[in-house]
Amino acid sequence: MTKLMVPADRIVVAGHRGMAGSAICRALQRSGYGTPAGGGALLTAGRSELDLLDPGAVERWFGAQRADVVVLAAAKVGGIHANATYPADFLLDNLKIQTNVIEAAWRHGVRRLLFLGSSCIYPKFAQQPIQEEALLGGALEPTNQWYAIAKIAGLKLCEALRQQHGFDAISLMPTNLYGPGDNYHPTGSHVLPALIRRFHEAKEAGAASVTCWGSGTPMREFLHVDDLAEAAVFCLEHWDPAAADAPRALDPAGLDLGPLNHLNVGTGVDVTIQDAAETVASVVGFSGAIQWDTSQPNGTPRKLLDVSRLAGLGWRARIGLREGLTSTVALFRDQLQHQLVRL
Repeated sequence: MTKLMVPADRIVVAGHRGMAGSAICRALQRSGYGTPAGGGALLTAGRSELDLLDPGAVERWFGAQRADVVVLAAAKVGGIHANATYPADFLLDNLKIQTNVIEAAWRHGVRRLLFLGSSCIYPKFAQQPIQEEALLGGALEPTNQWYAIAKIAGLKLCEALRQQHGFDAISLMPTNLYGPGDNYHPTGSHVLPALIRRFHEAKEAGAASVTCWGSGTPMREFLHVDDLAEAAVFCLEHWDPAAADAPRALDPAGLDLGPLNHLNVGTGVDVTIQDAAETVASVVGFSGAIQWDTSQPNGTPRKLLDVSRLAGLGWRARIGLREGLTSTVALFRDQLQHQLVRL
């Protein structure tokens, strides 16, 4: 199979210090990309060097890089509390970052671009498992609608540039991520890192119980970030939406609606939040009681992705939840000792 990237490509990873971006950098290098030996380069810039919210700065930076491939993993992210507290920030910042990077990449002749979205783009009550065609089929989950709307806009911008200008932009919609580089802030983190921190601190303090938000009944699918990174590299190498054998969008009656320009990335397996909490507690070594604060929001009742399209291309997740949590907790504790964790 002919690959759509070569080792000599100059690859930009926007958001390279984030959890997803850093994992994608590692996966690219493991596959022989972005290394001097292959003749290519991995191009990154920290916030002090490049403000992705500044369109002029982004335009100038891309003009100087001569990039062949771009991965857009930069985003303002957070959990339910952060989204509820800063809705304008989540909408405005993500719209600006996406528009600036995607447009600059197109204007400066980038050959391929990969945009990372999120499974929160789908309706709150989408049919399970959620197929790619569910996009815009219903109301969003209110607790993260601002972030979701921005991600939908980024996905549609990629699709529009492909349709109007032939720009080779593809989009991946990962499910809930966890793993190295996660954010463990007590109010700004997602569910698994929040649980890891809470149970670790309870164990250290000898607490008799831990209280978790919601009822514990919602179902969630969790993907290790290293699996996402491998999926990103695989799709950059092999997925051409215009190819004859590429996944196609279908209406409810099975009518072909044309190429799919975004694909789901997940494990295809979900668990209740209660099961996830009990697994985290077991891995951490906390043996106390788990209580549930039902006055706090549950969020979407279930969010399981249909990953059959990506599986049909030849990629599946490999890291199981307990295996992934075991390595993540070990890394969290190691980094905590050296004060490298964002708390």
